[in-house]
Amino acid sequence: MTHRDVVVWGGGCGGVAAALQSARSGADTTLFTPGPWLGGMVSSAGVCAPDGHELTCWQTGIWGAFLRQLELEEPSGLDHNWVSCFGYRPQTAERILQRWVAAEPRLDWRPHCRLEQVYGQQGRLQSVEIHSTNGVESYSADVFVDGSDLGDLLALSSAPFRWGWEAKEIWDEPSAPEQSRLESEAFFQEQPIQSPTWVVMGQLHGELDPRQAAAIPRIPFDRSTASFGLEKTITYGRLPSGLVMLNWPLEGNDWHHSLDRALSADGEVRAELAQEMQRHSKDFLAALEDCSGGWITSGNAFPGADPSLALMPYWREGRRLMGRTTVTERDLLPVSKQALRGPLPIDAQGRCTSIAVGTYANDHHYPGEDWPLAPKSVRWGGRWSGTPFCIPFDALITDSIPNLVMAEKGFSVSHMANGATRLQPLILNLGQVAGLAAAMAVRQGCDTADLQVEAIQSALIHEPQAPAAVLPIWDWPLWHPHWVKAQEQGLAQPEHLDAMGRLSGPRSSLLPPGVNQAPNQPHEVGLSGVLTGNLHEGYHLETAEKIWPLITLEPAIHRWLSDEDHSGRTLNLRGIKNPWGPWVRITGVMDQAN
Repeated sequence: MTHRDVVVWGGGCGGVAAALQSARSGADTTLFTPGPWLGGMVSSAGVCAPDGHELTCWQTGIWGAFLRQLELEEPSGLDHNWVSCFGYRPQTAERILQRWVAAEPRLDWRPHCRLEQVYGQQGRLQSVEIHSTNGVESYSADVFVDGSDLGDLLALSSAPFRWGWEAKEIWDEPSAPEQSRLESEAFFQEQPIQSPTWVVMGQLHGELDPRQAAAIPRIPFDRSTASFGLEKTITYGRLPSGLVMLNWPLEGNDWHHSLDRALSADGEVRAELAQEMQRHSKDFLAALEDCSGGWITSGNAFPGADPSLALMPYWREGRRLMGRTTVTERDLLPVSKQALRGPLPIDAQGRCTSIAVGTYANDHHYPGEDWPLAPKSVRWGGRWSGTPFCIPFDALITDSIPNLVMAEKGFSVSHMANGATRLQPLILNLGQVAGLAAAMAVRQGCDTADLQVEAIQSALIHEPQAPAAVLPIWDWPLWHPHWVKAQEQGLAQPEHLDAMGRLSGPRSSLLPPGVNQAPNQPHEVGLSGVLTGNLHEGYHLETAEKIWPLITLEPAIHRWLSDEDHSGRTLNLRGIKNPWGPWVRITGVMDQAN
C-alpha cells in the first residue's frame, strides 16, 4: 500500500484546484482522475464560457490566476460571445492546468483511474482502492478530498449525503417547494436534480447567410431559437477561432430523463445514460447545421473518436455533503432589499468564518418553464451581475468523517442554493480552500475541523501564487496595492463591512482606487467618442466607427460612471471590443476630451 499525505479523487475542476493547492502548501499529494484530462467543467466537460466572478474584485484565487493565464495564451483574447466575458478553447485550459500540475514536485497525477472501494476505521477514512492502468492499487492518506462532480468518494464513505430537493419547511428557503408538493407532484420524482448537459462543440464558417436567419431547427429543437433567433442561439457560446460551445438550456441540449441512473452501481446503466446524452447533443448540433445552411458544423476540441464531444458531462448537481453547516438560499440573498451582499457567516466568538466568495445570480435548469427564484441580481457596469455571498469553512467538512473534505459542487449546500454555487469560478476557489486545509491539517497533525479559520483565511489572502478573497468587498480588485489590507481589515472588524459591500467605520483608512489605476490588458484599444445613456438603461459610446454599448468589469469605472453625469461628453477610453456581445469592455478612462 502506498501512503500519501493527501489523496484527491477528482475529475472536477475543484479536484485539480485542491490537488494543486495541497501540493503548493507542502503536502505530498496524489490526484486520481477517471479520464485523460483533469480540468472538469473548465476543460474536459467543455463549459468554456464561465459565468460569475467576472468583475475584477472577484477575479482572485486559482480562478483569477487561471483567467489571467488564459488571457496570455489565447492569441485572440477571451471576448468572443454574449453569455460571458470569457471564452476560451478547452485545449488551452487543459494545457495550462497540466503544466501547473507538472510543475509541482509534491503532486502526482494519475489519469484513467476508477475508484473501486473506500476503507475506513473508527469513523475515519483509511485508504482507497483504485483500478488503474497498473491494475488494482491501494493508497492510504491522512486526509482525503472528494473533487468529483457527483461525489463519488462521498458515496463510498459512510458520510451522509443529500440528493435532490428539500422542502421549504426545512430552511424556509423562499424558492423551495412545500413538502406537500414534493410528495404529490410527479415532477419532483422525475427531476431530482438540475438537468446536466453533454457539451458538443461546433465550428462556424464565415457569416450566416441572411436567408437562413429565420430558419427553425427541426423537432424536437424547433423551439430552441424562439427567444433569441438562430444567430444569437448559436453564438451564445462562441469561443476563439470560431469554435462554439453548445450548452443551450432553452429547448436545446440539456438532458432531463431518468437522472437517477447517474448514481447506479451498474456501469452499463451509467453508460446508457451517457450515450443518450451524447446522442441528444449531437442531434442538436445536426439540427443547427441543417437549418443554418452549414454555417455551423462539427467542431474539433477534444481527444478521442469524436473530437466534437466533451470528455464528460456537465453535471450541475450531484450528491451533496451533510456538513457541519449547510449553505441555503437565505445565505445567498442580499441582507436587505437594496443591499449588495449576502449575510456574513459569524460564529459564536464573533468571527467571520467565510473562506470564499460566490457571485452567481441563481440559475436552475429543468424542463419546461423557468423555476421561479428569489432575485439576487443587480445591474452593474452595464451588465447584470449577481450579488456576492459567502461560503463558511464548515460547509466543506463533516463531523461524521473528520478527515474528508469536499472540493467540488457537492459541498454542504441545499438544492436551491446549488443553482448559485455550482459555477466554475467558485468551485475552483473552493477546491483551493479544500487543498489548503488538507495540507494544513497534515502539517499540524490535526483534523480539518480543529484548524483555526483565521489561519486558513490569512493563508488564502497571502497565498504566493493565487491570493484569494474571503470577503465580498466590491471596491478592491486584486491588482490594487490595498487589496490585502482591505480583506484583513474586513475580517478584523466585520461589522464595518456595510450592506453595500464597502468598508466603513473608524478604522477604515482606505480610499477607493482611482479610475485610471487598472493595469493594461492584452487586446486593449483606444476609443474616443461621445458617451450617451445612464446607469439603469445602459451606456453607449458614439465613435466614428459605430455606436458601441459599453460594459466594465472595473469597480472604479463603474463608480465613476455612477457618481457623475458624463452623458454628452467626449471621452477617451481604453477597452476591448467584443463584436459578438456586442459591446466594448471598458478597462480605463484616459481623459475627458472636453
